[in-house]
Amino acid sequence: MWKDLRLWLDKLTPAQVISGYYLLAVSVSVLLLRIPGVHKPGVEVAFIDTIFTAVSAVSVTGLTVVNISETYSVFGYFVIMFILQFGGIGIMALGTFFWLLLGRKIGLRGRRLIMVDHNQYALSGLVNLIREIIKIILVIEALGALILGFHFLKYYSTWEEAFLHALFASVSATTNGGMDITGASLQPYAGDYFVQLIHIILITLGAIGFPVLIETKAYLFRNKWDNEQPFRFSLFAKLTTVTYAVLLVIGTVILLLFEYGHYFKGMSWHESFFYAFFQSATTRSGGLATMDVSEFTMPTLLVMSILMFIGASPSSVGGGIRTTTFAVNILFIYHFAKGNRDIKVFKREIHEDDILKSLAITLLAVGMCFISVVTLSITEQEHHIIEIIFEVCSAFGTTGLSMGITPELSNIGKCIIMALMFIGRIGLTSFLYIIGGKEKQPNFHYPKERVIIG
Repeated sequence: MWKDLRLWLDKLTPAQVISGYYLLAVSVSVLLLRIPGVHKPGVEVAFIDTIFTAVSAVSVTGLTVVNISETYSVFGYFVIMFILQFGGIGIMALGTFFWLLLGRKIGLRGRRLIMVDHNQYALSGLVNLIREIIKIILVIEALGALILGFHFLKYYSTWEEAFLHALFASVSATTNGGMDITGASLQPYAGDYFVQLIHIILITLGAIGFPVLIETKAYLFRNKWDNEQPFRFSLFAKLTTVTYAVLLVIGTVILLLFEYGHYFKGMSWHESFFYAFFQSATTRSGGLATMDVSEFTMPTLLVMSILMFIGASPSSVGGGIRTTTFAVNILFIYHFAKGNRDIKVFKREIHEDDILKSLAITLLAVGMCFISVVTLSITEQEHHIIEIIFEVCSAFGTTGLSMGITPELSNIGKCIIMALMFIGRIGLTSFLYIIGGKEKQPNFHYPKERVIIG
């Protein structure tokens, strides 16, 4: 029996194995969330709602059909934080970390799984990559919890309560989990710019991409007297950082312009700026909010939906089509319009395979979200179409923002949202490889012929 199971597992592609691991993580999370003592006394949660919470936590989305603060005990908070860590850092990353603690070596198959889980192209250096990811994320979360903990002492009567809120907030923001134990996201701190700024920093560090953090650390602690090998950031780090910054700025400006005469009417410039700045930052994949997003106008909600659809950077805690995919698509359109066959940026050329992959991912994502919106508009007819579009983009981008319809979804609607959250977490590249199976080299070619396009 075990031999047959091993042979069957060997036939699976790394993408299929990774997806299986995430499904296993969801199953374990469901069991953890059903442990006695996880819920507050007298609180009962339907099984489908437990599954929904587990998928949301593993995919670090933050959409919930129950109020976390009213449903789960302090022990339950720690269980959710544990699940958020697994989902944010990645199944293979934490699995490798525990494997290394036991003194075991990581074999070729394990390295291939890490490579798929973190969108890497080479087998070399993967174990060191995992070590760096674990160290950086834990340090960021610890610093965030300490800074917020001391600041929260003015909000809570005991230091235990202050640091509990700080730890949960730090883990949720860094992993872009979007969950909260305030019962109202970050609305209680809507006027506290320090809390908002710390959360923006934590969300950005989680969503910018692990390779960028590692390269930044290497740059800061490099040997400045070594003139023979000057430090150079990779094309990925440059492209994703610039795209991330541009989207953050554009999102802030658009929100300020669209809501100038509506939600921001009568507010001071700094209130308007921080509302717009935070909402733009959280659409990357954060999911936390300083206000009720349903109060925004429809144009603003559509822009936020697009930003959530784009999502965070590859090899990060976020979902969506990812920032580099969006950037490559824009660069492709620009260069194609100028008659260029190659995409040149930062004195480098982008590989043709990456261009084709970005186009395939975008088309699949658009199709998937469109089908989801159409299906939900049938099953959830009591909700406005903009609410459904917003919910779908939030789930696919593993963001977690909602206009308040999540608890009111039917069981079919919940299943669709869960599927989007799961696919958003494993990534569309892995999803494509699950469908396609192992890559095959063609044995022959047919004569090429042109077709009329456009």
